[in-house]
Amino acid sequence: MIVVTGGAGFIGSNIVKGLNEAGEEDIIVVDNLSNAEKHLNLNSLSFADYIDKDVFLENLSNYQNLSTIFHQGACSSTTEQDGKYMMSNNYEYSKTLLNYSLENKIDFLYASSASVYGSGKVGFDEKREAEYPLNVYGFSKFAFDNYVRRLIPEAKSQVLGLRYFNVYGPQENHKGRMASVAYHLYHQLQETGKMRLFEGSGSFRRDFIHVDDTVKINLHFFESKTSGIFNAGTGKARSFEEIATIFQSLSGSGEIESIPFPEDLRGKYQEFTEAGLENLRAAGYRQEFMSLEEGIQQYFAKLSNTDGRYI
Repeated sequence: MIVVTGGAGFIGSNIVKGLNEAGEEDIIVVDNLSNAEKHLNLNSLSFADYIDKDVFLENLSNYQNLSTIFHQGACSSTTEQDGKYMMSNNYEYSKTLLNYSLENKIDFLYASSASVYGSGKVGFDEKREAEYPLNVYGFSKFAFDNYVRRLIPEAKSQVLGLRYFNVYGPQENHKGRMASVAYHLYHQLQETGKMRLFEGSGSFRRDFIHVDDTVKINLHFFESKTSGIFNAGTGKARSFEEIATIFQSLSGSGEIESIPFPEDLRGKYQEFTEAGLENLRAAGYRQEFMSLEEGIQQYFAKLSNTDGRYI
């Protein structure tokens, strides 16, 4: 039995889809459907059971024959100011699941984040001296990564963390402000004929990775049973303006409009990210990543045909 926490969310539902395509259907989806729209992410997937995230944690010992937990559930809001909530939801919950997994020799694959690197002044390689998060979301991931580092040497089962960079693609409709730049630009273009970018976006460059590639990385480690903490990015930084330009080409129209930079993001915003891939490649992941042009083209088609969901 496989568990996917956050299984109704963006990356979690895509992992369930990837597992289904690999022949796995004995899956428990764990999530919180307070945002009822998220059920749409599950409509096309095959799974054995759905369990609320609090109920699951309270009854962990009752679930038998668990082999793997893909722990993708978290508060992903980089603007969340309630640090107590963030640490309870992202850090303490994760520790409980990890320790249960270690005690019962259950493989544990979890979502970390490139936000742990902060401004990236020391680069984006998986080492402690490069890590200095700019917000409490990044801190929650940073704290758990460091907790994991202390336990991995003695672990008798797999413990694997993936530091997701800027993921975009189908099934992110419910994320609101936290949805990808690509998602927001597409809808702005459809609704107004314009795409709004923050002032200075020409110099803002991020490592954008299509969600299909993040699923492939997860499934690689699911099969290899390798432990450790690895970057999940393409290793190529691209600008926000390039995404808008690709949309212009695909739609045949669209004006790019510059808007003021939000005050609540000043000092908490990563202006540049680019994953170091040396460790990921050394761990045996050889597949090439989808280019930004190919990824945006695929996402544009999915957004146009099904509003970005799997139907």
